[in-house]
Amino acid sequence: MSEVFRMQEWIKELQQMVNTREKLADYVDITPDEDAAITTMRTRWGTTPYFASLMDPQDPACPIRRQVVPSLKEKENKYGIQDYLIHKENRAVGEKRPDCIARQYQDRIAFTVTDVCANYCRHCFRKELVVDQGLSLRFDVDEGLGWIREHPEVRDVLITGGDPFILSDEKLGRIITELRRIPHVQMIRFGTRTPIVLPSRINKELCEILGDFHRVPVWINTQCNHAREITEETARGVYDLMRCGVNVGNQAVLLKGINDDPQSFRELHQKLLTVRIRPYYVFYCEPAPGIDHFRTPVEKGAELIRDAIRGHTTGLCQPMYVIATNIGKVPLMPDYYLKEKTDEEYVLRNYLDQNTSLPVIPE
Repeated sequence: MSEVFRMQEWIKELQQMVNTREKLADYVDITPDEDAAITTMRTRWGTTPYFASLMDPQDPACPIRRQVVPSLKEKENKYGIQDYLIHKENRAVGEKRPDCIARQYQDRIAFTVTDVCANYCRHCFRKELVVDQGLSLRFDVDEGLGWIREHPEVRDVLITGGDPFILSDEKLGRIITELRRIPHVQMIRFGTRTPIVLPSRINKELCEILGDFHRVPVWINTQCNHAREITEETARGVYDLMRCGVNVGNQAVLLKGINDDPQSFRELHQKLLTVRIRPYYVFYCEPAPGIDHFRTPVEKGAELIRDAIRGHTTGLCQPMYVIATNIGKVPLMPDYYLKEKTDEEYVLRNYLDQNTSLPVIPE
């Protein structure tokens, strides 16, 4: 395949987004509930032809299909927080910032550059902004760059959206170039699902933009929630990114009925490593409105790490389980290693409930 064709392929895919009932019917047998949700709900939805082709045409419980197709359950909201994004990103209080800048930490910020995606995840914590579009924010890239220049304490910039890789090579290149010109910026990160839902986006031109040797490296975190999402196309895209010096991590979301059983959870993280994606985070499904049906008990993620990952497979598979809140990320990892402490010894416990001991060392 020529590089010219690859360069254009991702744009063609976006132009052919599967975002109508008629287009979806080319890929799956639409159920009455899915049909009712599509035709009655005012919501942005859709995915790429590539990702749609991975859906099970007969099974509405398909883990990929449930992330793509609207559900009437999104109308239910018992536990979600209204105006969640305003609450979570502390937009109603604190320092005055441009709409494109979200801040929870002193030395790092999230820089939102678009509200457009290649796949509109039904569980998105930015659902009010990106999917349902009830929240309107102004994403002025130049205003954001100016704010970053004026805040020398900011050393780490996460570029997010929407999906920033939907922007053209020219726009992405300009953002990276301008950030690299800011002396106090030491790291640029991207949050993007394109390696999973639109791997043709990872072409030669993009890799050249991302991978220049520079004092300010680029890191990518993607979102893959089920082993079925990982294909040879994704593997090739990640390999190309690594060849140009860009590491790829995964930030999964714990989703009820998709990856909340031990087998699916372990298979996901094992398969990520086979395509060179490092498990990084598993996020508890945040309390955005309209996604109650995806949420598990908070303890579930720690249980899965304890029962399916730690000790049961390579330690490289183990992500950090966290919940993102308005006061930052809170770790929720399993606490099974320190069973008790006496004056003389620590009693340690492993994943098989076997005990051993170490002496207490005085300060």
